[in-house]
Amino acid sequence: MPHLTIEFSANVCSTQSGPVDIDGLVGAVHDAALATGIATVDALRTRAVGRNHVAIGDRHPDNGFIAIIARLGPGRSDGDKTDFAAALVDAVERFVGDDVAMMMLSVEVQEIDSRYRINRNHAGAAIRARVSANESSNKQEVTDGH
Repeated sequence: MPHLTIEFSANVCSTQSGPVDIDGLVGAVHDAALATGIATVDALRTRAVGRNHVAIGDRHPDNGFIAIIARLGPGRSDGDKTDFAAALVDAVERFVGDDVAMMMLSVEVQEIDSRYRINRNHAGAAIRARVSANESSNKQEVTDGH
């Protein structure tokens, strides 16, 4: 946890300064979520989905949107949720740069009701092991002067 879904209007892939790299956007948002400390690497899932059929504002073809829905497990404070949302929208603004002028951005944090959720994270242990091995390897390189 959390689960992040980035929705974007299809025209985000064809902005005035060129297409927004959606894979790069997913990476930037994923990294921002990890940097908050609210998300853990063994549980965070970030994905993006384009929306081809949209009407945005006055329907001008340059109008675009990027909306993030962040679903979190229970137990985070209101402040943590607010800070988390701000970190995600800030990451989008940094990544998109000047093209943000024609976009509507939003982040919504939703708390998952654990009574109605089944989660079987079979990959968590393997991810934690790889992260631990990478950290150990990085520490060894620093120690060895590499």
